[in-house]
Amino acid sequence: MYWDAKFVKPLSDYRIYVELENGRKGIFDLKPYLGRGVLHELQDIHYFNQVGILFGAVTWPNEQDIAPETLLAEMLPAESTNLPNNLFNNGLC
Repeated sequence: MYWDAKFVKPLSDYRIYVELENGRKGIFDLKPYLGRGVLHELQDIHYFNQVGILFGAVTWPNEQDIAPETLLAEMLPAESTNLPNNLFNNGLC
């Protein structure tokens, strides 16, 4: 589907960089969700950094996930986030 995630990388400050099948790339901030229900466990940064993709969804090992509609609605385009050009080589991830 067009909203399926094809790449995800944890960033600093409880954010994730996401690339979707439809070509969209952006940053999703999880801080507003950290104290809510099953996402409480993501406050452990070592656990948070275990983010991955399962069947096109952004997920964590204990089956937490981000609903595709939430991801689409709240993901900031990568171009508007002032990320460094060397995103994957500077230790922020």
